Amino acid sequence: MIQTIKLNKLRLSPINVRRLPEEKLQIPQMAADIEARGVLQNLLVTPAKKPRGTFEVFDGGRRLRALQRLADAGFIKADDYDVPVMVLQADEATLSETSTATNFQQLKMTPAEECRAFQHFIGASGDIDAVAKRFGVTRRFVEGRLRLASLAEPIFEALSAGEITIDVAKAYASTENQEKQLLVWNSYQNNHVNADTIRRVIANETLKANDPIAILVGETRYVVAGGKVDGDLFTDGNDRWVNPEIAHRLAGEIMEAEAKRIGEEMGLAWIRPIASNYAHNAAHGLYRAILQPPALTEEQAARLQQIDQRRSEIEAEMQDEALSEDVIRLLDQEDDRLLAEAGDIENRAPVLPDELKPHVGAFLLLTPQGEMRLDTQFYSEQQILIEEPTGSDREDRPDGERGEGDDRSTSRFRIGDSEPREPKHRPEAVAPGGKPLSARLYDELAMQRRDILASSLLAQPALALDYALFVMIDSRSHPSSPTSDNPVKYGTTLGASRPQDPVGDVPASRARDYLAEAHEGLDAAWTEHESEVDRFEAFRALDDDSKANWLAYIVATSLQAKHGISNEQIPLQNRLASILDVDVASWWRPTSDNFFDRVNKGSILSLLNDIGGAPLTSRHASLKKAEISESCQKLFAGDAIVEPETKAAALAWVPNAMRFSDVLTDDTLEVFEDGDDAGADDVDADGPVPADA
Repeated sequence: MIQTIKLNKLRLSPINVRRLPEEKLQIPQMAADIEARGVLQNLLVTPAKKPRGTFEVFDGGRRLRALQRLADAGFIKADDYDVPVMVLQADEATLSETSTATNFQQLKMTPAEECRAFQHFIGASGDIDAVAKRFGVTRRFVEGRLRLASLAEPIFEALSAGEITIDVAKAYASTENQEKQLLVWNSYQNNHVNADTIRRVIANETLKANDPIAILVGETRYVVAGGKVDGDLFTDGNDRWVNPEIAHRLAGEIMEAEAKRIGEEMGLAWIRPIASNYAHNAAHGLYRAILQPPALTEEQAARLQQIDQRRSEIEAEMQDEALSEDVIRLLDQEDDRLLAEAGDIENRAPVLPDELKPHVGAFLLLTPQGEMRLDTQFYSEQQILIEEPTGSDREDRPDGERGEGDDRSTSRFRIGDSEPREPKHRPEAVAPGGKPLSARLYDELAMQRRDILASSLLAQPALALDYALFVMIDSRSHPSSPTSDNPVKYGTTLGASRPQDPVGDVPASRARDYLAEAHEGLDAAWTEHESEVDRFEAFRALDDDSKANWLAYIVATSLQAKHGISNEQIPLQNRLASILDVDVASWWRPTSDNFFDRVNKGSILSLLNDIGGAPLTSRHASLKKAEISESCQKLFAGDAIVEPETKAAALAWVPNAMRFSDVLTDDTLEVFEDGDDAGADDVDADGPVPADA
């Protein structure tokens, strides 16, 4: 029988099965519900042994804690509040079993049921804050459940039936547009995709609110112009602008106006706005204006002399062995400051002469923070030739050396008469279809191509020795040739530091793993000695094979990926590859990570046409970019079911940036035809090849 007992006569039983801390039991939410509606379900209690007249609650612990919370907050009085209870008397085991059973049989509302419930309450009152307070949840939680309740019907039904998770449902609800929800649902409902994939696909053709263009335009201006915002209630900072074309138009107008203002203010020939933080791609076909720093002023020249004199004095003072460490440290710091000051003077910024301004322009860039900045580099559509002042006092001077009377500001400039250059791209820097590869992707491919050559070179220590000796001797006998500080011509860092890679990291590759395994197999006991002399003597004691393996490894890991910042292959490396008969396709396969996600859809379709013709292209033309990328990864790994000739072509394909082109000259071929090709015949054909090649 149900009866009431005052709240201050109740305490939690030690046999109550609810042991979680208060925050895990959602006590604040329960308290808010009881405050709004009272206790809707009685508690189960048993008489306590001490003190007389009190009862222990063995089922209903959450309700008891919520009531005590309300009492502590002053909303109710513990000695006056009647709590509905059912009093049961039994042994401790029976009461514990009853507590477990009542909790075990409780069925929590599903997310779909919560959505419909909140939708009902909001429909009745229209007050989101009141409903949130009544249920003890946040306004954002209620808004999120309402957004889920407005999902397109097939998606909501799938959530109700437990066919999709709450996270996937939230991904679909990242947009309010039910048409877009259904479009993605119809494409992905039968696939096992995660919430991130759904959210990414829905985000296509929209603009993130933290995109530089969005920051530049501002939400107010965008909305006034008719743009709509899709608020993502489940992921902070992930709101989407549904009409990116409006944002791009407004950003264009803002940047065009700023470009016009700067152009007029500076008197330049043109200012071109680009929605990027780099002008590299936009500058194709233009000539870079190489500017000279201004001549030293009398004050600057005098200051350099003072700095030089003072640094000489510091050097002399520091020879005094009686100086304390503090004095030496202060002199050291002063010398560092003087050196930095001299560097600032000597590396003064170049200036743009007034006579050049009508012939050059610059790019107005957009930073990741949505701020406009003018690029510091100037460009011209025609070549600018610098004509230095002439004079008899300059005729006998070495190139580049200046006299005291030389003034760079008096240099004359001649604008070339040739037409502006058309952008030209070497085959290895172009994706299928003719579009240039991004600079980052070309750098990664160049590094991976280098790793393949390095791995092939490991098995040819004799060739590595020939290569190393040639580079060291040739660079010594030709002082004008690049050295280890400028390893352009030879494609190596010999002597032998690690190469300066153009990017910090690239996708994992089999060639890089092979190099790591080779290093682990080297005899490295000699490296454990402390002094250079001991290590040298220990290394000398190695057998010839161990030394040869070290030589091959050091040479292989000295290979540069490419020519400095330019996208040019290294002819000498190409010749090495032709001697080794390197099969790039056996070492490297294109994947979504290392290639297909990095080029546009048109390039991929052009590649598919080259591999399998129109039928293969048509099967992919209607797919989304992410789907094409995933399909191509399988196809070019040999895992797709296609015609045998298509599979063979896919397995043999690598981008031009990964190929090694032979550079044999006619003269060289004549030598080989005369029977003097000793090197090529001596190459072991059983070089390193991946296990499943």
